[in-house]
Amino acid sequence: MQYKEVMKKLESLSNPDSVRGMAKYGINSNNNLGINVTTLRKLAKEIGCDHELALKLWASGIRDARFLAATIDDPEKVTEEQLESMVLDLNSWDICDHCASDIFLNSKFAYKKAVEWSARDEEFVKRAGFSLMARLAVRDKKAEDRKFERFLPIIKREACDERNYVKKAVNWALRQIGKRNLHLNKMAIKTAKDIQKMDSKSANWIASDALRELTGDKIQKRFKK
Repeated sequence: MQYKEVMKKLESLSNPDSVRGMAKYGINSNNNLGINVTTLRKLAKEIGCDHELALKLWASGIRDARFLAATIDDPEKVTEEQLESMVLDLNSWDICDHCASDIFLNSKFAYKKAVEWSARDEEFVKRAGFSLMARLAVRDKKAEDRKFERFLPIIKREACDERNYVKKAVNWALRQIGKRNLHLNKMAIKTAKDIQKMDSKSANWIASDALRELTGDKIQKRFKK
């Protein structure tokens, strides 16, 4: 498909009522056509992998087009400069997390950017870093434990960030790392207990929520098996 054809298709699928519904869940309404994820994924499958089209769709600034861009882009052609430009454009948690689960995750810079972005001040850049950590913990099945051990001190360092979209991503990363295997589970629990000692509402919530899951019967029984 050509750029104009895709944009025309997106316009035809726009749903103002859906935009209002998304806003209730904190999804940015600006430049949002309100197209649901299932429909966007189906359209992305029809388009196929297309790096040049992905660049044009992302540059449009439209939320739905950017979802497509992050889905159809070719990870082999994505540059570090492109990722840095994309992450600065993020202004909503849904596109942030989608990029983290797709183009950011599949690029060869994933681990590097997870560390770098987690240290940045911008809310959605920092969230992208921790969302990447969480996605890597789930998706990179063959990765050595040391890669995730490196993330734990970073999680502890940023646990006092009170911003909602950041603290939820920090918690998400900690829980996903702790669910990979027994060794990382023990390390994540230790990290959570260290975080719990901090004088911070955010840190206390992150630790308590993570400990509830990581020490729970469901996870512990799985490791025993």
